Amino acid sequence: MNNNTKYNSDFFVIKALEDGVNVIGLTRGTDTRFHHSEKLDTGEVMIAQFTEHTSAVKVRGKALIQTSNGEMESE
Repeated sequence: MNNNTKYNSDFFVIKALEDGVNVIGLTRGTDTRFHHSEKLDTGEVMIAQFTEHTSAVKVRGKALIQTSNGEMESE
């Protein structure tokens, strides 16, 4: 990624509040597709960021999500 890229490189944190939380990365571009998946168990933490390839993240399961814009819980 070069310095002219306009993607937000802030990190966000996902902490699993139950076993089996799925974190799925979605691609950027005209066709949105799954490109990466992780499974977290209770207490596990994933630190991630948006990149030139990742435009969205889907979280399935109960997790705490912390971003520079605030904190939320998925159900």
